[in-house]
Amino acid sequence: MWVLFTLLAASMQAVRNACQKELSKEVAVMGVTLARFIYASPLAALYLWALYALSEPAQQAEVPQFSLSFAAYVLAASLMQILATALMVVLFKQKNYAIGVGLAKSEAIFAAVLGVLFFASALSPLGWLGVAVGAVAVFLLSGVKTVRELPLQTVAIGAACGAAFALTSLWIREASLALGLPFPFGAAWVLLFVISCQTLLLLGYLLLRDRTVLVALWNRPRLTMLTSFFSCVGSLGWFTAMSLETVPLVKTLGQVEVLFTLLISVFWFKEKLKRTDLLGLALVVVAAVLVMWA
Repeated sequence: MWVLFTLLAASMQAVRNACQKELSKEVAVMGVTLARFIYASPLAALYLWALYALSEPAQQAEVPQFSLSFAAYVLAASLMQILATALMVVLFKQKNYAIGVGLAKSEAIFAAVLGVLFFASALSPLGWLGVAVGAVAVFLLSGVKTVRELPLQTVAIGAACGAAFALTSLWIREASLALGLPFPFGAAWVLLFVISCQTLLLLGYLLLRDRTVLVALWNRPRLTMLTSFFSCVGSLGWFTAMSLETVPLVKTLGQVEVLFTLLISVFWFKEKLKRTDLLGLALVVVAAVLVMWA
């Protein structure tokens, strides 16, 4: 189940990134970040309601008792994901877009290291091998031939983005585990709370600091709604997968998002793949197999 939800998340995230990249041409960074969440809360609430309404009485979970630790995890994850998304939008504006996004996918490496050090995650040697192979694959797919080609600013932004996304994922898993609900109810509650918290935080900030950004989003309803929709479905996949399996394994398998991104570039934008792209894609598949085997 965690594999299926991860594949759903990766495919939806690839489409969402394409929507955000298009939106970033006309809307400021914080506005593009808000587009990810602004229409997603009703969808998350509808999904949670459907789980309770359509499940058998014997399978239904009780409404959880929310603790201070759960609230802390939700708030921390919400703030960190806002930061990570803003950094990703900044990467969209860099000249070396492919390099920056490739570095942002270092999330799996940060998730593995931080998870083992601070979140009691455990990885087998095969799991670590999968993470390492995935890192090499992302490096090849970024189009960089030597380390010297990496622009320092892009490296810093990409690494910070990857670390922020990793912490987001780790705190989301902790929030889901803190509820102690059966699958998939815990992930659904976390999804609703995190998206709602992020929407309120960003809306409040922009209402106080820059209302013109909200006007810009209002004037682009279709692209904003598509961004929110694909983001919500993608988050649903990530949150559910991470409630079932450790974050490093989920995020390493989630690197198949690069495959979906390249398919979009080939069939939608009519771009050609280089040999290093094909080798990188092969290594993504190898990393995914190693992780699932682990």
